[in-house]
Amino acid sequence: MRRFAFLSVLVTAAFALVTGPASPAPRPFDPAHRPGPADTGSVGVRLVDVPVDLIDDPRARQYVIDDLEPGVTVHRRIEVSNTSDAPLHVSVYPGAANIIKGGFVGAAGSTPNELTRWITLSETSLDVPARSTARSSMTIAVPRDAAPGERYGVVWAQVRGTEGGGISLVNRTGIRIYLSVGGNNPPQPKFTVDSMTAARDDRGRAVIRAKVHNTGGRALDFTGSMTMKRVSGSLSAGPYPVQLGTSLAPGQSESVRVIVTDQVEDGPWDVSLRLKSGLLEDGYSARVTFPHGPGAARAVPSRHEGTSTLNPTVITVSIVVVLLAVGVLGFTFIRRRDRRAAAS
Repeated sequence: MRRFAFLSVLVTAAFALVTGPASPAPRPFDPAHRPGPADTGSVGVRLVDVPVDLIDDPRARQYVIDDLEPGVTVHRRIEVSNTSDAPLHVSVYPGAANIIKGGFVGAAGSTPNELTRWITLSETSLDVPARSTARSSMTIAVPRDAAPGERYGVVWAQVRGTEGGGISLVNRTGIRIYLSVGGNNPPQPKFTVDSMTAARDDRGRAVIRAKVHNTGGRALDFTGSMTMKRVSGSLSAGPYPVQLGTSLAPGQSESVRVIVTDQVEDGPWDVSLRLKSGLLEDGYSARVTFPHGPGAARAVPSRHEGTSTLNPTVITVSIVVVLLAVGVLGFTFIRRRDRRAAAS
């Protein structure tokens, strides 16, 4: 039975990596929710400090809603509560958040953003006795070169537990952060890739023209690269460099060109384009088909890929394969050991 249990735990872990954690996925954070008696390993968190100028604002009692100038540092104490009948080990950490379709949504795990890099906590791990509280303090240090605008985040208090079969359960609650930065700094750099057009030049070379829009407040000078993957089959191509010389002032739009130096079929192809300007980097993708001869196909809308340079699906599948391989090896080892024991 031990070998079956061993293999079951590994398969369960692999399944969880593909389908997501066994605990509920992070949902739009509801500050009105506070763990009640029915919560196992319940944890709560609240603000201890309220700024004097916001003392009459009920939101300031629940959230951090500061409006700060660049270079300013503020401190806020937070209290973590344990409403269960057993001591809890609580992790405290900042995470990214966004407002999506009318909901304040905390990102999974400790996903970072610009705001989380400004936050430090005096205690990131607390051992809270049963029916008791403990405190940590949060420091938000706004850099002197911070661009104006509002950022969102959450300070989470989290406990972990296990269920039968080795499945990890996570219970967390947090404090929203709405941080507005003022001052006279220029707006932060941003851009979008609105569409991509597949074409062939007079020499028959495949070319991608990506329509880029500078949506930020600073001029951009682009570099970058592009890769392609055949929609059917496993054929891939690239990376191919972006042609240099494309500069955009705030509000301007222009096309950047990428020449495919290999002879490639018409497609369709899944194209992934990553553009950089200084420290700013972002990625967009589209599915395109090149014309058979010189000319341009119809422009297709692009999809935002985000700043990660690694494909999480590929990473997940790789980890699953490793886990299953380890499971098979462990099963074989235990089976051989049991046969040797039986023979002796």
